[in-house]
Amino acid sequence: MTSSTPLIGVSTPMLKIKELINHVAQTCLNILITGETGVGKEVVAHTLYAESNRSKNNFVKINCAALPETLLESELYGYEKGAFTGAHKKRYGKFLTADKGVLFLDEIGDMPLSLQSKMLHVLQSGEFSPLGSDQDFKTDVWVIAATNQCLEENIKNKTFREDLFYRLNIIKIDIPPLRERPEDIPSLVEYYFKRYLSQHPKTHAEKPDSQTMARLCNYDWPGNVRQLQNCIKKLMVLNSWDKVFEELPEEASTPETLSSEYTSQAKLAGCAMHSPDYLFDSESGNHRMRIISEFVDLSTSSEKLFEDISLKKIKKLASDKVEKEVIVFVLEKVGWNRSKAAKILKVSYKTLLYKMSEFNVNPPVS
Repeated sequence: MTSSTPLIGVSTPMLKIKELINHVAQTCLNILITGETGVGKEVVAHTLYAESNRSKNNFVKINCAALPETLLESELYGYEKGAFTGAHKKRYGKFLTADKGVLFLDEIGDMPLSLQSKMLHVLQSGEFSPLGSDQDFKTDVWVIAATNQCLEENIKNKTFREDLFYRLNIIKIDIPPLRERPEDIPSLVEYYFKRYLSQHPKTHAEKPDSQTMARLCNYDWPGNVRQLQNCIKKLMVLNSWDKVFEELPEEASTPETLSSEYTSQAKLAGCAMHSPDYLFDSESGNHRMRIISEFVDLSTSSEKLFEDISLKKIKKLASDKVEKEVIVFVLEKVGWNRSKAAKILKVSYKTLLYKMSEFNVNPPVS
């Protein structure tokens, strides 16, 4: 199983997270991912999995907050037939399903204290017993946990075991909220606009202009990336950015933030520096980026972007595009008479046919 969503971001914190993932993905050390709701903790977990040597095996997720204590235990460890009322047949748990793969423990901070000691034992020994069984099973899973809580505070409040925290927190990846990295917003908008546009082919939604992008970058996004995603989904139906903004909750900025011209300008500067199509301070910059975007996917990560930028490759793409347009223009002028077109273009008839085939140029169906 792989995530369909890449880890998008050009801000310094996101680039550091990508670098850390590159370093630790092959180690399979237990990882704790922290951050507010909606920042993309599961995307980071999937990225770790995809870059690890376990990517051909299962990625198994369980939400520790979504299940009551007894059900959570049986989901994690499985049970034997007759282990409890309703256990009509044997069932394997997530630890066995994820063997040789990844077990993603989402919302680990909500795991009941009574289950934490058993979890600690499995992490230490790699062994567990299903409910109703006296047999121990061995499991080899890479545990990645995530939480939007401060587990250190939970430890102080005696709701989370300190020893389990240190067992999970070998590597910590903290994802900042979107309001602290507004320079990531243009890339996120670009990616999700393309993604949802393909799902709504009849929409009349348009990409945000520079003024709209400025408003997007200035908003605090209390729901983080998930809220931004939902806004773009809504755009595909409403076909109006103004209507999307009307339905946004009041900006969650503090009074100090709202009154701070410096903060607002800093956000815009961050967006403009990393925006693919929205360089606010330069019309020539806008024109340049539009041209480049015809040959390079500017919504991708910085590392992938630099891999794709090759003068030789771009020269070929640009040359092909111009050649195709000129060939179509001449053919249309001569009524699609290929002999006349070849003479005008000063190429052989055979070369023209080859170019038409290469560029998929066909006469209109009469």
